[in-house]
Amino acid sequence: MNRHFDYLVVGAGLFGSVFSYEMSQQGKSCLVIDKRGHVAGNIYTSEKRGIHIHEYGAHIFHTSSQEIWDYVNRFADFNHFVNSPIAIYKDEIYNLPFNMNTFSRLWGVKTPGQAQEKIRGQIEGLSIGEPQNLEEQALSLAGRDVYEKLIKGYTEKQWGRDCRELPAFIIKRVPLRFTYDNNYFSDRYQGIPIGGYTAVIEKMLKGIEVRLQTDYREFAQRQKDASRAGEDFISWDKVLYTGMIDEYFGYCLGNLEYRSLRFEKEDMPECGNYQGNAVVNYTERQVPWTRIIEHKHFEFGAGEGTVITREYPAAWKMGDEPYYPVNDGKNDRLFEKYQELARKEKNVLFGGRLGQYRYYDMDKVIQAALLMVEEEKK
Repeated sequence: MNRHFDYLVVGAGLFGSVFSYEMSQQGKSCLVIDKRGHVAGNIYTSEKRGIHIHEYGAHIFHTSSQEIWDYVNRFADFNHFVNSPIAIYKDEIYNLPFNMNTFSRLWGVKTPGQAQEKIRGQIEGLSIGEPQNLEEQALSLAGRDVYEKLIKGYTEKQWGRDCRELPAFIIKRVPLRFTYDNNYFSDRYQGIPIGGYTAVIEKMLKGIEVRLQTDYREFAQRQKDASRAGEDFISWDKVLYTGMIDEYFGYCLGNLEYRSLRFEKEDMPECGNYQGNAVVNYTERQVPWTRIIEHKHFEFGAGEGTVITREYPAAWKMGDEPYYPVNDGKNDRLFEKYQELARKEKNVLFGGRLGQYRYYDMDKVIQAALLMVEEEKK
């Protein structure tokens, strides 16, 4: 029996799931496929001994939008987790973001005025004109101590290059806060869904057909071949593609660049508390990982034992998982060319961080998906 859907949604991550949920509410039929063996994309959480594990790195939901906060709370209750990471440089511990606790630990200062004077003095002593690279940009914004201990090594690991080889625009500003506040985000709303992110996506996709471990190109070709052979096949009116836009077009203009990540998970059933915080950054270049995540602290110590994940930045190559678009001038120009192709593609929508080649926070993903839904309803 041939089957027809209004939309084939490629990718069961946050963007594709919000879109599918909303269109199904409008009476549209959606078939969702994903090449992975699970839904939820990079916000996927697994569960072990009552601990919800962020399998693809820490994801803390935060937003200043009442509308988006109300929307996501339809699918989960959120706890009151506040992201307050710490940084380790050699044998020293600092609070993040850079705030008065950080400055007091660095220099023994007590007041904002003392901290500002210290930073100003360091910047003036460097005599940097127009910054020519990331190192000069960071030094001109934060001074030598903050840069050397808390920015340099972490950034070089993240990008796989010396800071003097990186363009200045990567660091447009350095968030220096002259208050004793360790809350990393300044958004009004913040938290972690109780029960993990996977349950959020499963609720969105309830009643919608989902096929996992399904590659888009292979699936589409199978349906085309079946149609030609007079066999049962699946058809659709439109495609929402949330994968890599350059991959969709067969890299015909060349490949866009990304940075990837490697995760090393360690289960510690006999340890109740490994590091005392959900996220600990390691800012020294010689330490190969950028941070260690201890998942149970996202839900205030829930679960037995503990599970940690070391996060290693990695160069991206074809076939690797792309995590961060490299939005420099060269890649942005190439992306514009792919966008021109996308605009000519009939009945295909491109969404999400890979389809739109930009880094999105989760609230912005939801916002962009809802905007696409409104455009489709017109």
